[in-house]
Amino acid sequence: MAKLKSSLTNMLLSLTCITLVAAAALAGVYMLTKETIDKQKSDAEIAAQQAVLAGDENGTPIKVEVDGFGGKMIVMVGFAEDGTILGYKVLEHQETPGLGDKAGQWFQNADKPGQNVVGRKATGNFTVSKDGGDVDAITAATISSRAFLKAVNEAYTKFQEAKGVTVETWTSATQQIEPENTICEEKGGQQ
Repeated sequence: MAKLKSSLTNMLLSLTCITLVAAAALAGVYMLTKETIDKQKSDAEIAAQQAVLAGDENGTPIKVEVDGFGGKMIVMVGFAEDGTILGYKVLEHQETPGLGDKAGQWFQNADKPGQNVVGRKATGNFTVSKDGGDVDAITAATISSRAFLKAVNEAYTKFQEAKGVTVETWTSATQQIEPENTICEEKGGQQ
């Protein structure tokens, strides 16, 4: 077999062939494993539903997805009928290993009530203490902590909406605006 001349055309042709073979191999592996991966995700979600309900047969599991520090964070939260958090499970995340990935355990430590959300009645307004709230953030992972609490708040909102209740959630970005007539009344009606 004769050696191909080193030219731009031959290099592009070789790279194109290699790319097509690699893409076909990846597509084949994806098709072979997709069903298994989907089943594993489904099984993990069913197990998470059972875990977050902590044996409460009347509890409701709610799954939400929020943006974390490293990407999407998917959290399942279990609620008792009165809105008490029975448990939670972080199903997926791309948070920093050793920091933000601690959310799976950090917020359910019964020995540290300042960081534990399990057993607390949800309000849709959980915030980290750094933002004036009453939940201790993960050390060196405030953004991941905010994302986790946002997931809990969104789960509570979905839980309430499923019961037919409208919930207004508070975030650190929420602004309180006074009506103009209140300002006028304080100044004796003059503008």
